[in-house]
Amino acid sequence: MKLLIERERILQPLTYVNSVVERRQTLPILANVFLKIEKGTLWLTGTDLEVEITTSINDVKSDTDGECTLTAQKFLDICRALPENAEITLEQDKSKVLISANKSRFSLQTLPSSDFPRIETQNWQERFTISQSELKQLIDNTSFSMAQQDVRYYLNGLLFEITKDKLVSVATDGHRLSKSESKISATEADEPRQSIVPRKAITELNRLLSSTQDDITVELNDHHIRFTIGEIIFTSKLIDGKFPDYKSVMAAKLPVKVNLDRTSFYQTLLRASILTNDKFRGVRLKLANSVMNVASNNPEQEEATDEMAIDGYTGPDLEIGFNVNYLMDILKVLDSDDVELSVKDGNSSCTLNEPKDSKTKYLVMPMRL
Repeated sequence: MKLLIERERILQPLTYVNSVVERRQTLPILANVFLKIEKGTLWLTGTDLEVEITTSINDVKSDTDGECTLTAQKFLDICRALPENAEITLEQDKSKVLISANKSRFSLQTLPSSDFPRIETQNWQERFTISQSELKQLIDNTSFSMAQQDVRYYLNGLLFEITKDKLVSVATDGHRLSKSESKISATEADEPRQSIVPRKAITELNRLLSSTQDDITVELNDHHIRFTIGEIIFTSKLIDGKFPDYKSVMAAKLPVKVNLDRTSFYQTLLRASILTNDKFRGVRLKLANSVMNVASNNPEQEEATDEMAIDGYTGPDLEIGFNVNYLMDILKVLDSDDVELSVKDGNSSCTLNEPKDSKTKYLVMPMRL
């Protein structure tokens, strides 16, 4: 195996692949990147057995085809350290790969390419396309509500629900829930399919997506999901579990509705959050006489109060507590100037959404303060 490639052509693909490689692995080969040169195309693959990224570079100069594995981080560090426009030569010599560029020489150990694990996928049962910007928006709108290392493993990911022409993303950690939806190309699905994508896969996928209108292809089966983004193929195992029934939770009737200026609401919460309990982060909202009062306190007996006008509010006096971080996280991702807050009473959850957008909605459970 021998090939010649420009530094700039390999640097970005290598960065993509390296992002899923875990440095501390029980299997040493999982710290490596798999390289394969075939008919002028260089393939690079990285995996942690749960997530896999493969990308390709065309028109690479090569004398012979072949494959090898290299320590991903060392290879990336070498490429980064080389000068711009350097031409890199890779040549395999038994158990080592020689890397040279200008007057720089490196000799790296390899591990057998035949031992490199790949995510084995079955036949894909569903296939659809969606623009990069729409998928990225879905992830941005909902992923912050995913649980982290929850014993309820099915919460440690993002639910994708696919129907004939719609993709719904849902995330919850048991205290809050985020839901958003977008149109997709028609699928052959006879009934909705639910797939839970792990947290790490969602994080890495979002790094690959841009805000362009370029379409990507999404393929699914019972155990895997694959995204084809240009020259990048991103594959992930799915979480095997049943996601909570989010539809019944979101269907609760909340008759008290309040329209708030989003920026003013966020700034009021931000000020009140300064004196919250560092562990519970609770704030108390009081609605009365066209005014919302926001109050907080902490174990040091310190208190903060603030208020903002809510023009047109004629509902009942109401007092309810929430985790301030949950409310602020939602307000950060909403784009509209106004936000609609809906509640039932002081012991029930609330929802937040943009007044003219029913596709994205958030639910937050109350706190006892």
